Amino acid sequence: MTADRTTVEHWLAEAIDLATTNVTRGGGPFGALVVRGTEVIARGVNRVTADLDPTAHAEVVAIRTACHTLGDFRLYGCTLISSCEPCPLCLSASLWSRLDRVVYAADRDDAAKAGFADSEFYDVLARPRDTWPLKVDQLRPGTESTPFTTWTTRLDRTDY
Repeated sequence: MTADRTTVEHWLAEAIDLATTNVTRGGGPFGALVVRGTEVIARGVNRVTADLDPTAHAEVVAIRTACHTLGDFRLYGCTLISSCEPCPLCLSASLWSRLDRVVYAADRDDAAKAGFADSEFYDVLARPRDTWPLKVDQLRPGTESTPFTTWTTRLDRTDY
């Protein structure tokens, strides 16, 4: 069953409320839900400073919780509802978890006005790697393919 617009708007309001409450508790202004059909599977708020974890974005927290709740790293049939446009980290987590859809309220420009530099990360990924502020180098020691060869020969592997 797919949620109607009124239900999705209700979930967006909840995500925004989660984000606002998180701010009043000293956290960042982001909240997210993972829903399947018409059921909320998981909720998350930004826990970056609380957990000293730069990956603890609201969307990632909600995705992690949903995966544990459902007992699967794949969230087929699920939608991420976020108070703000997912940054590249959260968008990547959404893709890796195989969500069906992402719906958000505020966008990256709204986040930038509040001092969050999500747009910079989108811009970095679009530029040549040698212009990035983070140096990223590849070294090939000759055994770089061994983990992949080992992976592809395992008949009992769980494919992503």
